[in-house]
Amino acid sequence: MVAVGLILYFAFWYLGNYYYNIQNKNAAIAAAVQHFAMTLATGQLAVGVAYAIFLWVAPDARKPPKITFSDFVTMLPAGICTAGAHAASVFSLAAGGVAFGQIVKAAEPAFAAFVGTFVYGKKISVAKWVCLIPIIGGVCLAALKQNKDGSIELDFTVGGLVGALVANLFAAFKGAESHKLMSTPGINERLGSVGNQFALMIIISFLVTVPLMIATEGHKFPEFVRMFQTNEKLSTNLILAGLTFYGYNELATMTLTKISPVTNSVANTAKRVVVIVGSAIVFNETISGLKAIGCAICIAGVFLNSVIDDLMPKVKGEKPAEKKH
Repeated sequence: MVAVGLILYFAFWYLGNYYYNIQNKNAAIAAAVQHFAMTLATGQLAVGVAYAIFLWVAPDARKPPKITFSDFVTMLPAGICTAGAHAASVFSLAAGGVAFGQIVKAAEPAFAAFVGTFVYGKKISVAKWVCLIPIIGGVCLAALKQNKDGSIELDFTVGGLVGALVANLFAAFKGAESHKLMSTPGINERLGSVGNQFALMIIISFLVTVPLMIATEGHKFPEFVRMFQTNEKLSTNLILAGLTFYGYNELATMTLTKISPVTNSVANTAKRVVVIVGSAIVFNETISGLKAIGCAICIAGVFLNSVIDDLMPKVKGEKPAEKKH
């Protein structure tokens, strides 16, 4: 029997992610590219905060959480990491090509492995470590371009690369901190829903990015306000990007709680492909030659890294049974 609801979840999750990347890039282009990246990131979060509060106050929309001040403090590390990952992603996609930025962001499992092992003391299987080789190698290949004369050169912007790498680092810490948060006794009950958890992450992220925006781009904020008031492309894409960012992230969380880990891995991998190919078409970014090969290797490595531990136990589980006989 076809689960129509789940299919719709997937469809809107993918569409939201796809359109967010396009709207984010269009807003960045309208705002003089990366010169207002921090302001754009903060503005998107502000839209998300407004939407979250609206759901709490609107009749019969969503019950607000009943967290304590201690819960809020416990959520701060995950919220701060969420802010860092979002701001760095916006900077990356503003400074460089969307497709290349997404390829680099696909290497997040490598950062998660290193952070989890050396910061949080988690054990990573040997199989997962091996799977990092094609992920990292694929990103390196995607950063190259072969010219007509056969010569090979680097093909990326420094800002786009650095932003995506920083986003991966924050995302790795965010994942670890979120796992710790969810293991806090009673916090799930006090949050009430997955939607409330994400809403609070957005609010904390906004509170973190505001002072950073003021410190880095505050002196240019009046100029940004004038552009926002007069440039419809900037204002429309900023508001839409904020709404789609909030919507697709919440939908993704709801979707992933309804499927198996392997299906989860397939879904995330497919999402990367949709965004990379779709954004390349929209912004006329070339994905051919070494870049296409690197992208394929990286995505394949990400998928294998996600499912390898689910496959290995099945192989290992047969050995003890053989010994008993």
